Amino acid sequence: MSLPSIHPNWDLPPKGMTDGYSLEITAKDIDALREAAPAMAPETPVAVTFLPGESLEARIEAARTVRALGFEPMPHFSARRLESGDDFETYLAAVVREAGVTRCFIIAGDPPEAAGPYTDSMSLIRTGAFERAGIRAIGIGGHPEGHPNMTPDQCFDVLIAKCAEIEARGMAPLIVTQFSFDAAPVLSWLAELRTRGINAPVRIGIPGPAGIKTLMRFAARCGVGASASVLTKYGISITKLIGTAGPDKLVDALGKGLGSQHGKVRLHFYPFGGLTRTVEWINDYTTSR
Repeated sequence: MSLPSIHPNWDLPPKGMTDGYSLEITAKDIDALREAAPAMAPETPVAVTFLPGESLEARIEAARTVRALGFEPMPHFSARRLESGDDFETYLAAVVREAGVTRCFIIAGDPPEAAGPYTDSMSLIRTGAFERAGIRAIGIGGHPEGHPNMTPDQCFDVLIAKCAEIEARGMAPLIVTQFSFDAAPVLSWLAELRTRGINAPVRIGIPGPAGIKTLMRFAARCGVGASASVLTKYGISITKLIGTAGPDKLVDALGKGLGSQHGKVRLHFYPFGGLTRTVEWINDYTTSR
């Protein structure tokens, strides 16, 4: 079966580490996106998260704005936060109709109990709603530093099953990882991913520049490794948790470590310190390397 192309650039080698990057916003970040837009590359994929407390209309408006500014919207669907099949398909139909969405990202979500009929991301895939709506690519989560509720083998088995299900439905899988402060586990995980026969393109999660306390807060919330040695490699001293830190050393290390054995890889930025600051960092890094 011939699968859709997520984007033609995935078939080309990147010109640099930041080439073909993607970003993430919440529904509240529309004004920040408008401010950052002139400095962003055309057609940049922009994920729209699915957070509690945000209305359906706000999420749709965010996706619509991403498209209107010349970028590629990729709305999130949090399985356990969806209260019904109607909620799911209404949102999906709206972003396809009003924002020209062709790619989506799906996660199980944080709630321990499902609010509706969907307990995990596979249950969303198996509805058939995505391919019926004309979606061409489905993003799924990857966890280079492990998952709190699964062993490493179970994590890989789940990725294999999801990729196979997505491909069987005529769509292209894309893996987007949790952010990390350390290149070593990411590179090892990528090599293992390919050894196990998972050839889907991967976007490596990168924390955008932010205050050190902000970075530590997100690391604790997301279960990201932040030992003293890891933070030192990243450029953070645990005896001086003030100021800001950017991902220069992390991206440098990834650039030095990535090879053909790691397959198709691009970066995905989590703008913890603000969208404009993240885009400025990307552009500065691009011109300085």
